[in-house]
Amino acid sequence: MNAKPPRKAVRKTARARASKLRPDEIRELFSRLAELDPAPKTELEYSTPFELLVAVVLSAQATDVGVNKATRRLFPVANTPAGILALGEDGLKHYISSIGLFNAKAANIIGLCRILLEQHGGEVPRTREALEALPGVGRKTANVVLNTAFGEPTIAVDTHIFRVANRTGLAPGKDVRAVEDGLLRVVPPEFLHGAHHWLILHGRYTCKARKPECWRCAIRALCRYPDKTEAP
Repeated sequence: MNAKPPRKAVRKTARARASKLRPDEIRELFSRLAELDPAPKTELEYSTPFELLVAVVLSAQATDVGVNKATRRLFPVANTPAGILALGEDGLKHYISSIGLFNAKAANIIGLCRILLEQHGGEVPRTREALEALPGVGRKTANVVLNTAFGEPTIAVDTHIFRVANRTGLAPGKDVRAVEDGLLRVVPPEFLHGAHHWLILHGRYTCKARKPECWRCAIRALCRYPDKTEAP
């Protein structure tokens, strides 16, 4: 016979369970975010799926603002796999040297351009498996491209989404994959496509890491975060 869990563990589990938002609260949360921003979109600047792919690869451990500054110089010169391969790795570094980890990112982008030309006719593939086979492309990057370029209901969990999902009680999880799986289970279907963008923007501008601006938060009344801040 299994031993009963300690009372402290039971209480802790009960609190964690109680901290999750109910389905009606989740629907209300996204309704409020959608009312504020009916057509959410990435802050990365791009005009083609390939430009988006390159921008997302560049954005790892970098800001969207910094990436946009670099791609505004790069894309008018080279915005296709063939164009970037013609620049070469050193030529590409000239345009992206202001971005962190630019040496590794240049090597990855040259590598993915070569694969796109050799295996995909120069086009960005529309499957997760093919995207994740590209150098520098992991699950998060693949999810961004699938969602933003191709309209798939994927959610790319970055630090912002991870924080918001845990703080609010929307989809608590110990790691990004747990949060992603939780969000895909609980987000109402009509909000799935926009959820990725709403949550990132909310985490970036309102539910900030060091000090969330709870006093101006549209979902404050629904949020389970116990240490809500007041207006300064």
